[in-house]
Amino acid sequence: MPRHLPHPSRAVALLFLLLIAVGTVLLMLPLSHAGGGSAPLLTALFTAVSAVCVTGLVVVDTGSYWSPFGQVVVMALFQLGGFGLMTAAALLGLMVNRSLRLRTRLLTQAETHSIGLGEVTGVARVVLIVTVVCELSLAALLSGRFALTHAMPWNEALWSGLFHAVSAFNNAGFSLYGDSLMRFQQDAWVLLPVMCGIVIGGIGFPVLQDIRGRWRDPRHWSLHTKLTLSGSALLLLGGTLVLLVFEWSNTRTLGAMGLGDKLLNAAFASTSARTAGFNAVDIGALAHESWALHYLLMFIGGGSAGTAGGVKVTTAAILLLLVVAEIRGRPDSEAFGRRVCLPAQRQAITVLVLGSAMVVLGSLVILRATDLPTDKVIFEVISAFGTVGLSTGITAELPPSGQLMLILLMYVGRVGTITLATSLALGERRMPWRLPEEHPIVG
Repeated sequence: MPRHLPHPSRAVALLFLLLIAVGTVLLMLPLSHAGGGSAPLLTALFTAVSAVCVTGLVVVDTGSYWSPFGQVVVMALFQLGGFGLMTAAALLGLMVNRSLRLRTRLLTQAETHSIGLGEVTGVARVVLIVTVVCELSLAALLSGRFALTHAMPWNEALWSGLFHAVSAFNNAGFSLYGDSLMRFQQDAWVLLPVMCGIVIGGIGFPVLQDIRGRWRDPRHWSLHTKLTLSGSALLLLGGTLVLLVFEWSNTRTLGAMGLGDKLLNAAFASTSARTAGFNAVDIGALAHESWALHYLLMFIGGGSAGTAGGVKVTTAAILLLLVVAEIRGRPDSEAFGRRVCLPAQRQAITVLVLGSAMVVLGSLVILRATDLPTDKVIFEVISAFGTVGLSTGITAELPPSGQLMLILLMYVGRVGTITLATSLALGERRMPWRLPEEHPIVG
C-alpha cells in the first residue's frame, strides 16, 4: 500500500467515530428533543453510538423522547452505520466517475471484507440494490398492515413502516414503541416480514453477491457462503427448538399462546437474538436457560460484512471445524470439499479471544459499579458487544460508568475486534527472520 495512504482499518475506525460525533451533536439540538430543551450529552452520545453501531440499546424511549426530527436523525445514523460509510462513499464515487480511486477501494475493501480490490465495485452495487429493494418492500408491507389492520392514521403508519423497515434490514433493533414489537406478537404479517429483513440484511453482502452470481449452481458457491448459510440455518432452527422447550409453559412468555403463535414467536426470538434487537416477548420474563441460549446466539451473531454484529457465523464454524479436525487427528480443517486456510483459522481464534476478553472486561466493570444480578449484567454486555440491542431492562438503570462501558462495547462490536486492534497498532513491518520452532504442551 502506498505510504501516503492511511491504513484502511484505522481510517474505517476513525470514520465511525466521526459519524458518532456528528450524530451526538445533532441529537443534542433542541430540535431533536420532544420535550423542549437539549438532551443531556450522555443520552445523546449513547443513542448516537447505539444507532451508528446498529445496536438498539436505549436509555430513553425513542418514540416519545425524540422529536420527529430526532427520530429522522436516529434512522439516518443506523442506516449509515449498517450500510457502511465507505460503501456509501464507493457508490457516490461510482455514480460520479464510474470508477474508484485506490484510496476508496482500499477503505471499502476493509469495511466490506471483500477478498480482492476487484470485488469492491460488485459488492457496493449489491449493497445498494438489496438495501433499496428490501427496505422499500418491507416498508410498504408494514405500512399497509399498520394502517389497514391496526387502525393507524396513514401518515403515522407510513413513518412507522419505514422506520421499522430500515431498522430491521440494518439489524438496528430501534423501535418507535416502548414495548418494541410485543404489541404485534400475534400478527404474523408484521413479525414474518421483519424476520425476513433481519435475515437478508444480516447474512452478509458477499454472500448475497455470490448467490446472485451463481444462484442456479449452489455447488460452486464459495466456502464462505456455504458456511454462513448452513451455520445460520442451524442456529435459527436450533434456537427456535430450544426456546420452545424452555418457554413452552412459561405463562409470561409463550405459555399462554396457541401452537401457531408459539412457533412464530420462538422463531422470531431466535432470529432477533442474532443481532437484530427486536423483541415480541418480554426478555426480562424469559427463563434463565433462555438467557443462556441468548448469550450464545448474541455472541455468535450473523454473517460477515453485513449489518449484523457478533463474532460472526463463519468464525464459529471455522473454530468448530478446527476442533473436529483436532479430535479426529486430521492435519487440516475441511468442509464442503475445501480446506480452510491457516490465516482464516488464526483470525477466527483471534476474534474469539478478543471478543471474549471484551465481554469479561465489560462484565467486571459494570459488576464493580452496580449491585445488579450477574446474569443480567452478562446479558447486557454481550448484547452491547454483539450489537444486538436486547435488554432485560437495566440499561437506563446503569450509572454513567456502566453506560460508557456499553458505549465502548458497542463501538468495538461494530468496528470489529481485529479492525480496531489493527488500527491501534503502531505500524506494520515484515520480519526478515523466523525464530526456531518449539512445541509447548497443550491441555
